[in-house]
Amino acid sequence: MTKENLENLLLDPEMVSPEVRSHVAGCPECSRELAELQATMAVLDAWEAPEPSPFFDARMAAKLRAEREATPAGFFERMRARLTFGSNLGFRPIAAGAFALLILIGGGTYAGLVNLNAPTPAAVHPSAAIQDLQSLDDNAQVFQQLNALDQQDDDTSSAPVNSQL
Repeated sequence: MTKENLENLLLDPEMVSPEVRSHVAGCPECSRELAELQATMAVLDAWEAPEPSPFFDARMAAKLRAEREATPAGFFERMRARLTFGSNLGFRPIAAGAFALLILIGGGTYAGLVNLNAPTPAAVHPSAAIQDLQSLDDNAQVFQQLNALDQQDDDTSSAPVNSQL
């Protein structure tokens, strides 16, 4: 907790609570780190950025002019030069269209892959009783024929039999 408040103690001591200030005053490690931070800030305050050469702007403008006027080597080099130095207003609609196409293709591919990876529902197997009832319904004509044969059998067996004895 004290380590986070060291920078506040360095930059704005009134913002830090008295407990933190008393801890830093009593703790040799924290007071040493605060002293190191104060020394670093003093060095940074004393540092001055060097002034650029008086001919810096002229040399930089000459290099930029030479780079713009140089003929690029090939197609890709010309495209790079045009994107780097030229106006990009002509490429913005093309870039927007390409980006939209890329998003559509990527989204369609993602949607296709998501559907391929979707779990397929497990096949529902009907119970044995339902399968038996379905087979009975499918074979109703066979059972009707069997019933007709049974009735013919019953009719022939109930008829009087002439026995010759």
